[in-house]
Amino acid sequence: MAGFDERLSLLKQEIVAQGRRVLDLCTQAVECCFDGDLEKARRVVKGDEAIDAADVAIERASVPLLAMGQTDEHAIRSVLTIVKVNNELERIADDGVTIAEKVLEPHRFTERLPDVFRVMANSVLGMLRDATRSLEREDPELARQVLLFDDTVAQFKAQILRETEAAVAGSKASVGFAFRLLAVTKALERVADHATNICEQVIYLKRGLIVRHRPEGWSEPEAPIR
Repeated sequence: MAGFDERLSLLKQEIVAQGRRVLDLCTQAVECCFDGDLEKARRVVKGDEAIDAADVAIERASVPLLAMGQTDEHAIRSVLTIVKVNNELERIADDGVTIAEKVLEPHRFTERLPDVFRVMANSVLGMLRDATRSLEREDPELARQVLLFDDTVAQFKAQILRETEAAVAGSKASVGFAFRLLAVTKALERVADHATNICEQVIYLKRGLIVRHRPEGWSEPEAPIR
């Protein structure tokens, strides 16, 4: 029977692979939103099945490790981080499916997507890419950089809301288009939120520090309670 370290190493490989799957799914979801590729949208929806299966497998493999009597703090944090990140990745994939499903709706995106939406979408994918890299490398500084970008995504969303309201009021966009655009924008915002949650876990893993989000913005990590 494999020991704790060997099993943990294999589990780390699985969570990193899951991160890559989710990033690929979300990238395809954004691409099909940009170009209206229905076949790619269907692949995104179908691809979620493999992510769900891996999610269950990772959770089932994680729980027994906590029962092996490990006392090293970093080792325990490693398992807890994998469990929490696994959940975040599964929810990110669900948001990617939400985007693809909007592309598959009968009316779809027949009107031009605003430029700021494209910037927001690419920025969120960048956050997700760096979140998965920070996890793979156990890099708290890269994780911190992702956290600092979260407010920018919120600003993009606010701008999209303002511009969409103005476009509908000026009869430059349909109400149906506005609803679909806002649904996709909210899905992207959730992807960014989950990406920052992953980065908080990376900081906790490496430094044992708790990261807090406050109304005025990201704060420095606080020392753990002894």
